[in-house]
Amino acid sequence: MDPFALIAAERRSLADALDGLGADDWNQPSLCGAWTAHQVAAHLNAPFAVGKGTFVIEIVKARGSFDKANEKVAVDLATRLDPAGCVEGLRANADSHFTPPGFGPEAPLTDTIVHGGDILQPLGRLHAVAAEALAISLPFLTSAKARRGFGAVDAEGLQLAPTDLDVELGAGARVEGPARSIICALAGRTPFLDDLTGPGVEILRTRR
Repeated sequence: MDPFALIAAERRSLADALDGLGADDWNQPSLCGAWTAHQVAAHLNAPFAVGKGTFVIEIVKARGSFDKANEKVAVDLATRLDPAGCVEGLRANADSHFTPPGFGPEAPLTDTIVHGGDILQPLGRLHAVAAEALAISLPFLTSAKARRGFGAVDAEGLQLAPTDLDVELGAGARVEGPARSIICALAGRTPFLDDLTGPGVEILRTRR
């Protein structure tokens, strides 16, 4: 399947899930640093709602730190784009082919999957993610590029065995569980480690 079609489908699916959130839910802490659920949703809209020039200016202000600039952009955007606007933005821009510099479609696809978990998991909710999307995101997060650009956890010495995909990655101490939980754990979201089993889980936990 075309990866951009998968991205579009995942954005629309996440938007449908976010439709069910109440006003208080949007102010709850997410799994993404200090961001609230609303700020994470704003971040997902940043590629469509914030020009490249703004990012460049914020990076300069942050003395070259992309992470600090990215955080500032998301927090500022959340003050201008309410939760309903964030949800509508995901739908309206679902077909966008934006990719971060140096990355392909696996990056925005993974961003959508992981940030969906960031918002919904603390609220006791999750939505279904297509197996085809998970099958692209998982190997991406084991790559050196993802470790550099996404801050992914090093999976060296681990055998990743998602129970809902017909694939195993790597060799070493075994980690079993739902593919999304492995993906989110590799992205540094430690609550998802509780969904996983095997001797590799504690190794993964120490790599934060």
